[in-house]
Amino acid sequence: MLKVIIADDSDIVRARLVNLLSENPLIGIVGEARDGMGATILIEKYKPDVVILDIRMPRETGFDVLKQIKKQKSAPIVIMLTNYPYIQYRERCQKDGAEYFFDKATEFEKIPLVLEDIANSS
Repeated sequence: MLKVIIADDSDIVRARLVNLLSENPLIGIVGEARDGMGATILIEKYKPDVVILDIRMPRETGFDVLKQIKKQKSAPIVIMLTNYPYIQYRERCQKDGAEYFFDKATEFEKIPLVLEDIANSS
């Protein structure tokens, strides 16, 4: 089973993701965080396969968390999910190691598909 952590300061976004992903038996959500610091703690504790990160969160941004976790030896796959799909943010996330970058408004439905592909290829 693919272990996933969701970090987003929006309760609605987290609930929507949990709802979408819990339908797939290959995917297990091992933690949810409302801010970057909480995400970092959960990542250290559960060693997930995938982390879904919002860019703008309190107490550490998604950028901060991304940089920290990509320094790890066996870093998880990172999916950035944002309301701010600016090209400079996309480029920064790619440079810092994010494997995916999705716009919440137009690409939300891609997440379950990507996770299913990752689960099937591992």
